Amino acid sequence: MTTTPNSESAHHPTETEDHPTQTEAESAVAESSRTTPTPGTEQKTEAAEAPAPLPVDYAEGSTTDEPGNYDAILLASFGGPEGQDDVLPFLRNVTRGRGIPDERLEEVATHYRANGGVSPINQQNRDLKGALEAEIARRQLNVPIYWGNRNWTPFFTETFKAMHEAGHRRILALVTSAYNGYSSCGQYREDFSLTLDETGLREELSVVKVRQFFMDKAFIDPFKDALATGIADVRAQLDQAGKPEAKPKIVFVTHSIPSRNAEAMGPDRVVEEYGTDVYSAEHLAVARHLMDVVPEAEGLEHSLTFQSRSGSPKTPWLEPDINDALEEYAEAGVEGVVVMPIGFVSDHMEVLWDLDTEAKDTAAELGMAYHRAATPGIQEKFVSGLVDVLSEYLQGVNGEPVGFGEQVVPGNWSGICGPCHCTRFRKDVVRS
Repeated sequence: MTTTPNSESAHHPTETEDHPTQTEAESAVAESSRTTPTPGTEQKTEAAEAPAPLPVDYAEGSTTDEPGNYDAILLASFGGPEGQDDVLPFLRNVTRGRGIPDERLEEVATHYRANGGVSPINQQNRDLKGALEAEIARRQLNVPIYWGNRNWTPFFTETFKAMHEAGHRRILALVTSAYNGYSSCGQYREDFSLTLDETGLREELSVVKVRQFFMDKAFIDPFKDALATGIADVRAQLDQAGKPEAKPKIVFVTHSIPSRNAEAMGPDRVVEEYGTDVYSAEHLAVARHLMDVVPEAEGLEHSLTFQSRSGSPKTPWLEPDINDALEEYAEAGVEGVVVMPIGFVSDHMEVLWDLDTEAKDTAAELGMAYHRAATPGIQEKFVSGLVDVLSEYLQGVNGEPVGFGEQVVPGNWSGICGPCHCTRFRKDVVRS
């Protein structure tokens, strides 16, 4: 029942992650070693070219001491096809530079083809943009929102030009990814930088990326409601099946990433505190907090699993895959599961296919009660909370921020989404 690819060339481009191949990884590390001095030997490598700084600003922890007069907000996302004719061009964009032939891309386009070639992610972003605009208008913040994608129209190049033509110069970028990591943070900053070069707007536009928000009330509150609802539903299913004494297991799930990438993330203080990589630690912290604050979850077991791995099976990715985990749970006597997709902000293709199709089918084959919890989407709590986070960056009449987000997940999560800490490969950089 496992969904792990079974051929070396297997590749499954997804809507929230696009990771390098192992060959690209080795090449990137080799290139980095030629340009980044070994710690402690900086004076001995005068001929080495210093790494180019990232020209696009990023947010690190609280920004309340430096709010600004931003004149536009960019809702930045991954993008997805909106018809059968879009599927191959979209997958070519996702896998650009990796030499994957169209024949192979067609093999992995099944999810989109089965949905008429349409990914739900674009409409979800249109809906989120509309909801954010309404909340911003309600608060009289008077900042327009634009939308741009990494891999499909409207591309960042289109949106940057549109913002510039409309007279905007200081842009606040909100990415539809809650967690830290290369694909969810660092790569977007790289994309923004490349777009400024491609459009010739580097001297015209300032782009500041909003901090990650997985630890915020905005992201957590919708999942609190979803967890309570899921537990009630699975208990009802178990009662109906004549198993009233059976306890649901809470299965938290997120997008897997290459183990090498996860292990390369810093800072070390998070690794030491949680005994695992930073990416997993963030999700574990969310899972533990939800189990602590939802009364219905008291006394229930929970676990963290992964989905949507891609690339060569020879390259290790974070495990266990949710389908493999469901098999283990069934063998251990688990009768029902509440699947919590805490790695995602909306019900895009990975949620609909990997969880609502594959994992649900696996559970049905195992005879397990199954409930997939809702993602935040455009729930009022999520939208209002995101505007709170955006408000940290917006300057009021007295020079102070117009609002604040609210961290509810315990821990010091600052300093992760910044230079070095969320790059692809960190083994040649000193952690702090």
